[in-house]
Amino acid sequence: MRAVFGITGWKNTGKTTLVSALVAELTRRGHTISTIKHAHQSFDIDKPQTDSFSHRAAGAREVAIVSPKRWALMHEIEESSDAPSLETMLSKIAPCDIVLVEGFKASSIDKLECIRKEVAETPIWKSNDSVIALATDCPATQCRLPQFDLNDPALIADYIAKRTGIAR
Repeated sequence: MRAVFGITGWKNTGKTTLVSALVAELTRRGHTISTIKHAHQSFDIDKPQTDSFSHRAAGAREVAIVSPKRWALMHEIEESSDAPSLETMLSKIAPCDIVLVEGFKASSIDKLECIRKEVAETPIWKSNDSVIALATDCPATQCRLPQFDLNDPALIADYIAKRTGIAR
């Protein structure tokens, strides 16, 4: 059973920066890491004028691109479909020590919320019990959750490793 831990927060609070730093820190410690990133809008990892793009444009439902360095599988979803659930995507991830999940505010997985003083949104932790800690540049005095400096990924990695049981 692999560990799963979420990083959530509003736009421009530092989620991607923190996830990238956590991946680097946990990898440095010898862990294998995978990530899942929630996107609110359509995205494309392929480029026009490539063979794989032409395959998708012609109607292929799945296109795999394979090289000696990496592979990618793109799966087209019908326009009327909802995005796959987090559970569905977790089932597609290869074995690893931990999956860091960015976004997915409404999921029930344990998560840390990124908060920046210049982003004036209502904190997610106030209405979501799956937020179990904060990473912030402005400590929330009214919050009893563990709080970490947003710019201290090593300490946050310690917390996540201990919380998920991957600590070595």
